Amino acid sequence: MNNSDVVSIHPPETITQEQIRSFDDESMALLAKRLEEDDYPTPFEGLNDWHLLRALAIHRPELTGPYLHLVDQEPFDEE
Repeated sequence: MNNSDVVSIHPPETITQEQIRSFDDESMALLAKRLEEDDYPTPFEGLNDWHLLRALAIHRPELTGPYLHLVDQEPFDEE
């Protein structure tokens, strides 16, 4: 493997308390829409939004109630 074969993986963006406090119903709806459409240029961008939604579900549950289906994952049978 040479250097041109290595994919640069950036760590997820840090979610700040300020960012969480800045969310309102409208920005929450836009985040949920992005997650529902799942049309991201890279999987990492979608993962960043998913982590943001999880943080909002913990710290601002009043905003995320209608969108919890985007956080919860169905259990699956590995057999």
